[in-house]
Amino acid sequence: MSLKIANIVLDCEDSVKLAEFWSLATGWEKQGPFGQYMQLVNPNEAEAGILLQQVSEKKTLKNRMHLDFGAGDLTGMHAEVARLIALGAKKIIERAELGIVWTVMQDPEGNEFCVAAH
Repeated sequence: MSLKIANIVLDCEDSVKLAEFWSLATGWEKQGPFGQYMQLVNPNEAEAGILLQQVSEKKTLKNRMHLDFGAGDLTGMHAEVARLIALGAKKIIERAELGIVWTVMQDPEGNEFCVAAH
């Protein structure tokens, strides 16, 4: 099999503004803009990046796919949630299931993502 993930694409209203949030959230480097696109790349890995694609329509429903981030233990998860809120994210709910605790969040444009304690 030769398929590998090249990018994870998030539609957004303002790719430059949202790239700033995700760059601060992840520590990944911003590249662009390239037209309506901003690229985020992990400086430590040559794997998939996050591509922010500016679109004209607003987000109206729950994402069908989202990003999950691991944040160490429960203390680390709570610290990351607080840091992300300070950057402009919104906490939706904390959940626990099958021995895993995670927090559902939204970025400044309402895209859902999760921060988990692993």
